[in-house]
Amino acid sequence: MSSTVLCRLAKTCRPTLAIYHGRNFATSSSTETNSCSTDTTTPSSNNRRTVTLIPGDGIGPEISRSVQQIFDAADVPINWEAVDVTPVKAPDGKFRIPIHAIESVTKNRIGLKGPLATPVGKGHQSLNLALRKQFNLFANVRPCYQTPYTNVDLVTIRENTEGEYSGIEHTIVPGVVQSIKLITRHASLRVCEYAFLYAKQHKREKVTVVHKANIMRLSDGLFLQCAREVAEKYPDVQFEEMYLDTVCLK
Repeated sequence: MSSTVLCRLAKTCRPTLAIYHGRNFATSSSTETNSCSTDTTTPSSNNRRTVTLIPGDGIGPEISRSVQQIFDAADVPINWEAVDVTPVKAPDGKFRIPIHAIESVTKNRIGLKGPLATPVGKGHQSLNLALRKQFNLFANVRPCYQTPYTNVDLVTIRENTEGEYSGIEHTIVPGVVQSIKLITRHASLRVCEYAFLYAKQHKREKVTVVHKANIMRLSDGLFLQCAREVAEKYPDVQFEEMYLDTVCLK
């Protein structure tokens, strides 16, 4: 994560108009630029806010220290509460997020997370996915500002809990595995509403829904239908539909 993006992230922690009820959870890793669900609780200019800090594994602690330095340089009124999320073995034999880490995020309602390693071996869930499900972080927000080109300024908002991320897989017969892509109207409407609210409150002119409804007519078809319904509620935000293939080519 570049220092420019981190500075932008730091500034978002200043008192601003919240755009959605929920928790704010930013992540930093080699594969995740950042994601958040915003929170309606905003500190006054005279108050400091306690934020849960999950340093993470591997390079995580080093990244986290750099982030703290940048936030300090930006004079963001934050007190850090560091917690360890090393998985603990539950009575059922599965490894889960420690309860004290869950309680910290629940109490503070905002957190910053470094990269977390997924335990090697059968039956271990990614801690990143576990955190998303635990706190219902359905909107993965990824801004893109700095590229070799000068005309790129976009934000990708991805549904975090469904689709291929449903994690519903099974073996039909040896050598044949089936993965189920789950799409619901509730989750589709929710993330589309989030996208339009984000666009409106961040003065973005257009929302593009990316889909493959031409091939996955039922699943992506439902998602596209929900996007169209939500778009009708925001006539001041330009709306367009685009195949995933076309987006990649552009």
